[in-house]
Amino acid sequence: MSAIKKAKGFKKSKPGTYLSIGTSLFGVVGVVKQAKKARAEHDKLQLIDAVVSAAAIVTTVALLVRELKRLGEDDVLAD
Repeated sequence: MSAIKKAKGFKKSKPGTYLSIGTSLFGVVGVVKQAKKARAEHDKLQLIDAVVSAAAIVTTVALLVRELKRLGEDDVLAD
């Protein structure tokens, strides 16, 4: 398998999925800052936005974990 094909398949591999989970979880930092700012300013709309963003991150991570389980032994880069 060529290096280009391996690189294209990285997103569908276990390491690629772990990287996606990590980058998704990195978004938590921004959401926490947004929530703290909203609470300090008593801004309910910003607080709702932070909660919705947090829910999106949780959903994304759940979907990626499910994809990890599906990959199982069919890892593209295992060869």
